[in-house]
Amino acid sequence: MDNFIVSARKYRPATFRQVVGQQAITSTLQNAIKNNHLAQAFLFTGPRGVGKTTCARILAKTINCTNLNADLEPCDQCESCRSFNTNSSFNIHELDAASNNSVDDIRNLVEQVRIPPQVGKYKVYIIDEVHMLSTSAFNAFLKTLEEPPAYAKFILATTEKHKIIPTILSRCQIFDFRRITVEDTANYLQYVADNEHITTDAEALHIIAQKSDGAMRDALSTFDQIVSYSGNNLTYKSVIENLNILDYEYFFRITDSILQRNITDLLLVFNEVIENGFDGQHFIMGLAEHLRSLLVMKNPETIQLMHASEQLKVRYKNQSSACHQDFLFKALDICNQYDLKYKASNNKRLHIEIALLALADINNQPAQVKASVAPLTSKPEPIKNDAGESKSTYQPVTKPVEKAPPPPVSKPETQTPSSPATPAAERTKPEAASPRKMPESETGNGKVMRNISIKKSMDLIKNGKENDDQKPVEVIDNPFTQQQLETAWNTFCRAYEEKSPSFANALAKYVPAIGDKHVITYKVDSLIISKDTLGISSLLEFLKKELHNNQITLTATVPDKTEPKKAYTDREKMERLIEKYPAVQKLKDQFNLEIGF
Repeated sequence: MDNFIVSARKYRPATFRQVVGQQAITSTLQNAIKNNHLAQAFLFTGPRGVGKTTCARILAKTINCTNLNADLEPCDQCESCRSFNTNSSFNIHELDAASNNSVDDIRNLVEQVRIPPQVGKYKVYIIDEVHMLSTSAFNAFLKTLEEPPAYAKFILATTEKHKIIPTILSRCQIFDFRRITVEDTANYLQYVADNEHITTDAEALHIIAQKSDGAMRDALSTFDQIVSYSGNNLTYKSVIENLNILDYEYFFRITDSILQRNITDLLLVFNEVIENGFDGQHFIMGLAEHLRSLLVMKNPETIQLMHASEQLKVRYKNQSSACHQDFLFKALDICNQYDLKYKASNNKRLHIEIALLALADINNQPAQVKASVAPLTSKPEPIKNDAGESKSTYQPVTKPVEKAPPPPVSKPETQTPSSPATPAAERTKPEAASPRKMPESETGNGKVMRNISIKKSMDLIKNGKENDDQKPVEVIDNPFTQQQLETAWNTFCRAYEEKSPSFANALAKYVPAIGDKHVITYKVDSLIISKDTLGISSLLEFLKKELHNNQITLTATVPDKTEPKKAYTDREKMERLIEKYPAVQKLKDQFNLEIGF
């Protein structure tokens, strides 16, 4: 039984031509070899599994090959190529900086650099995960990296360029490797499947490519895992079962139910998703991705952002035509909001069900522009539909009001009330003898609507005339006594205790006093109490009503607390108590009491 070799190693590229998704970098390296413009140090940086170490090995093999092909690929026949293929080359050294990151390891490497190659042209040092080197190791490596021997080349590889000190970066040519696209990954998986005689579905390969997140090594590892699960027939169903991915069929059904506002189907489909073991947040994230795909498919220019097989794109295109763009915007916003609040929810299933109900409540048609309230004399602007055709959504209930003629200067006439048969336009004309009265019109429901004229209002203000409708408030100025004030004050405090105990107790602590012109002065321990707008307004209205005086005003004062407190002796306390309450002296004499010393 032969030993199994994982696809990531078995199909590892051996030439620049076989490298997937990094054409810009491979072309640059080949041109540098062709023009003999090789730098002394290279830094390959990028995400995991995109070909950094692979390109470093191919570069080391190519520059040492003594018989390059016309397309600058190694020949695999010379001694250097054969030794590289068997991992026995003395010119290529690999160092794992994750486990050899001390300054002593770098010093040993520097000592080896002094020895020239015995076979081949260059000695190549590949340092993987170089960001793991310590600061001392970096500093020990600086001089050699800046001025190495002509035969020495250094290739550094890392996934975290920001952890490398700037003095190292400035001595290297930096190549940024990008993530491999879904299409390139799916095509390479198809190539591997054909070589292994495995039948596949295009949708299954796209799912694996999307799951790998741009890393070819992860894609090949997932490919091997699913082949072990399903055998030589790799299907979409086997992929979603093995990777625990929610089938896109659920999202198509959910979207159809949302468009039809079928609440029953929505809840049943979501229940099926939960019973299959999927998390609610996983579901809402997948639904948001599905809606995003529908939005992408609505514009031919953005279809390229959709990573799926051609058959699946057709399904998305058909469902996208049934969804209005405004609906997709609102639906994406709802999904995003409920996704953010998912972890804070106690009943997570109900949380997602409410999200589905909110989605079903969205009107799938474009929002109609409602006619704003405007004077009946104005003509509404026509509203255009999606096709650019004008359509009118305004239907007046009654005839528009005619413009009232200016009042005559002399001999004003009084118009008699109109009969029921009189047109609405004539009934709403103002009386000539009363130019201040605003014109009125009747709406369809019998209510009277007043047409406001800003120009006439400004004229009235300039002329110093007041509107008849704005009558001054009646002045109620009944006198009241201190006893009446205290009674009303205490009644309010007792009634307001349930609503705001702190405010009521603060008012009841001091006795209010009547001032000039019905100004009531009251004391509070802090002006913060007097800034309680709701409480003060309630107090003022209560006093006006109880004391039958609407000219009352309130003024708050804070007692002077700057006088330092004095410590009294027991005798002084007794004297002050007797001064305030004379009955205490009688009690003291009756029982013959004395203050103890």
